[in-house]
Amino acid sequence: MKSFSYLSAPDTATALRTIADSEDVKFLAGGTNLVDLMREGIEHPATVVDITRLPLTGIEELPDGSLRVGALVSNSRLAADPLVGARYPVLAQAILLGASAQLRNMATVGGNLLQRTRCMYFYDETSACNKREPGSGCDAIAGFSRGSAVLGASEHCNATHPSDMAVALVMLDAVVEVESVRGIRRIPVADFHQLPGDTPHIETVLAADELITAVELPPVPVAANSRYRKVRDRASYAFALVSVAAALAVEDGVITEVRLALGGVGTKPWRATEAERALLGRPATEEAFRLAAEAELAAAEGGPQNAFKIELARRTIVATLRQLLTDGSGA
Repeated sequence: MKSFSYLSAPDTATALRTIADSEDVKFLAGGTNLVDLMREGIEHPATVVDITRLPLTGIEELPDGSLRVGALVSNSRLAADPLVGARYPVLAQAILLGASAQLRNMATVGGNLLQRTRCMYFYDETSACNKREPGSGCDAIAGFSRGSAVLGASEHCNATHPSDMAVALVMLDAVVEVESVRGIRRIPVADFHQLPGDTPHIETVLAADELITAVELPPVPVAANSRYRKVRDRASYAFALVSVAAALAVEDGVITEVRLALGGVGTKPWRATEAERALLGRPATEEAFRLAAEAELAAAEGGPQNAFKIELARRTIVATLRQLLTDGSGA
């Protein structure tokens, strides 16, 4: 590991000044991803700013019914919060299906949004990877690609985004609050992560001098009938091959509101807008669910090793919507 300077920031202003005045600085919260990347030589900041002392650990209900979640709230605490469980069960389920209990105890909301891909070529310094070394190429495209994306890939990168939590946040229209010495910005989670395009090393719209301070969950009544379904190779501590975050409302047999997002298949957390459009105002039937899934995945592209994800995603969408229809208020 490369030598680095360490600073424990006593307050947010100090943390922001440090990153504004210095080059090659990284914030350290739970460290569940950054520390691993530093050990592997993928991340090698000159300075690490410990932000665990900052007052960003609250979960607060706002006057409009939104829920404001501090960036340093642990994944475990967020999943266990009573308001999250009652209003946004999809989010609690997504978090609890990610990583292990020990990692969820350390991992933070802000850090989860910023975690980097788990593509094996990204972690192998002998392989070409445009995320790790821009312009070097992508060995994953012609290599072992079973876990690669079928939506949003480019000729420069086909790595999937690993977060379960972010898939639920995209479905819920959550907003990320970020701060710098220049002020505060609010960014929809759906716009926070970027497709790889020609610059796969630029993964988010977060500027180099910005710090995630909070995530806000808007009031989403339909989310009371929501679910997160994750399909993976083993029952625990595995990343999704396909995951679906869904919420459904039905009146007199007709779909009046629906929200869908996908994980494990896209280069970013994937809002399934085509499927939503295909379902809204239609009868809540198995056939409608299947046609909507096909509409969403019409643009999906897979190779010999990962094409199975397309059919798996279709079936997972249908199964998730079917369960919401029969189990809860979507019936």
